[in-house]
Amino acid sequence: MPEDRPSTPDRESHPRADRPQRPGIPFAGLDYQRPDLQDSEYPHNIHPALVPGIAIDEQRRDYRIGKFVFSVAGILTVAFVIWGVVSPESVASVAQVAFDWATGNLGWLFNAIATVVLVALLIMAFSSYGKIKLGKDDEKVEFSTFAWVAMLFAAGIGIGVLFFGPSEPLTYFTSPPPLTHEAESTEALHRAMAQTYFHWGFHAWAMYALVGGSIAYAAYRRGRSLLMSSVFRTLFGERATDGFAGKLVDVFAIVATLFGTAAALGIAAMQIGTGVSIVTDAGPLTNNMLVVVIAILTVGFIVSAVSGVSRGIRYLSSINIVLTVGIVALVLFLGPTLFLMNLLPSGLMEYFGSMFDMMGRSLSWGAETQEFQSIWTVYYWAWWISWSPFVGTFIARISRGRSIRQFILGTIFIPSSLLFVAYGVMGGTSIWMYREGKPGFSADMAPPEVFFTLIDNLPYVEWLPFVVILVLAIFFITSADSASVVMGMLTTRGDQSPSRWVVIFWGLVMSGIAVVMLLLGDATALEGLQQLVIVTAVPFAIIMILIIIAWFKDLRTDPYTLRHHYADNAMRNAVVEGVDRYGDDFALQVVETKPGEGAGADVDSHDEIYTSWYQRTNEDGEPVGYDFETNTWEDGYDPETGEITAITGEDGRKPDEDDRKTGEERTPGEERKSGDESA
Repeated sequence: MPEDRPSTPDRESHPRADRPQRPGIPFAGLDYQRPDLQDSEYPHNIHPALVPGIAIDEQRRDYRIGKFVFSVAGILTVAFVIWGVVSPESVASVAQVAFDWATGNLGWLFNAIATVVLVALLIMAFSSYGKIKLGKDDEKVEFSTFAWVAMLFAAGIGIGVLFFGPSEPLTYFTSPPPLTHEAESTEALHRAMAQTYFHWGFHAWAMYALVGGSIAYAAYRRGRSLLMSSVFRTLFGERATDGFAGKLVDVFAIVATLFGTAAALGIAAMQIGTGVSIVTDAGPLTNNMLVVVIAILTVGFIVSAVSGVSRGIRYLSSINIVLTVGIVALVLFLGPTLFLMNLLPSGLMEYFGSMFDMMGRSLSWGAETQEFQSIWTVYYWAWWISWSPFVGTFIARISRGRSIRQFILGTIFIPSSLLFVAYGVMGGTSIWMYREGKPGFSADMAPPEVFFTLIDNLPYVEWLPFVVILVLAIFFITSADSASVVMGMLTTRGDQSPSRWVVIFWGLVMSGIAVVMLLLGDATALEGLQQLVIVTAVPFAIIMILIIIAWFKDLRTDPYTLRHHYADNAMRNAVVEGVDRYGDDFALQVVETKPGEGAGADVDSHDEIYTSWYQRTNEDGEPVGYDFETNTWEDGYDPETGEITAITGEDGRKPDEDDRKTGEERTPGEERKSGDESA
């Protein structure tokens, strides 16, 4: 070796040279020297670039009712329900004024958010951030790819395929978007499919992916609570996130989820009521009939929540997806199969070709376009924004261990592709039957009636309306159950198994809001649902933009990002120096440099933006020592049981058994629900 080449320090002289590598730490199998961090400012004496991540169930938490969030959200929504029941006319008047103002002044905002979210997530997926896991470095995926895709599809399919699938494309065919094509023309047929795909495709799933991915990253990579506010800890700071700003975010998330889910429940009730009135010859559907339907289904939800049979209900929801796919398959093979097989690829290509045109529609295109946007596009963007805390939390839970790239691309493109097929089959069939003059079809038929009229024109399926009603009823109950659990989590500081009375409370409020929404309009119309969804989604629309900023800010200080920043700097410096000193004949070797001259020269790794997030704390938020090598807590906390089983003193001896403090031995005032509980 030439004399001027730096030599590696003697490993025997380094106090930590032969310590075992930390499990889950990158380069754990390599023989390399680590600096002595024993007296450093790093939490738990570990460099932030080597932290493997912290899962939510590894951090300790005090799960109690968040009085401010629960009180504010509960009082506001209960007051709204009471107001809507006592004076629906005044609610309708105020909702109309707020709706007109929001769509006239903020329609551009919803359009911009839909575009910005999709573009931002695609940039994130294809950047170096895409390789970061939604979990620890060594985290394995919890569900197989097939199971994951099936659950993604189940999360977003909802009532859409059976309600909007047949009716929405038919509406665009008979009344095309302004300044597009002549009604009932061949061009209008393909534009109808493209417009439907635009509302239910990539943009919608990007909103779900944004909220779900940011929550999953915060919970499974950063060890934070499953709260919307947890996403903003780096952006707002710890004090603001735990204080008023964070609580306000959670309140807005609850309100948005309540109205967004209530709209879905209201649509399900409309479809069920229409089906019941058809199969029983009960006559035209009325608001009173809808209230009775919602009341019966709400009782079913309460029974499932109180009796603990919700797990069985969730199994039924999986069966629901199979039945829904089966219904689509029946329509495909019993309907105009050849026509549909030709329409599906043509409609998809029209969607791709006209996407930028549809994204650019706004008030500047005239009053008719603005009205269309208010009724359809802006309503859908608002609805997806409202649904995003609910659906986002669900897909976050099932996506643990996947990379950000896999999560974003899978969430956006796979369910969208499946929905393109389902909507193409249902919408194409209803349009074909309308053009062929099949009985019951007309240009002005109510949306809930389209699907049952379609079924009535298929052979061999006289029994199908009863199956559809059952599918819709199960959807109502499972959606109310799942959404109520999510809102229960938001009001109990992220408790993944909130108490039943909290879940039931939010389910009742949600059903009450659905009733009020339906009372604002005709029993078969959507005006009341659309107005309130758009108005209540405005605050959370702003939050969506902040989520993008907060997530990117978190990713900039991720251990993976730090490691690759160091690697880029080290490689660049080494190659330049190697060529300068040795020409073609050099190799790379890791050696210590002078302070300020190494790979992390431009990084202040002691800054709290890199170190504060992995400081372990107890249930009261007080720092507790933690050993990343052995995965043990300094105070003897056992993550498996949630108990403090043993406390080791400075002399290395354990105290007497009588001095040990377990969860069962705590006084009532000290009892806590531990962070390792899961749903």
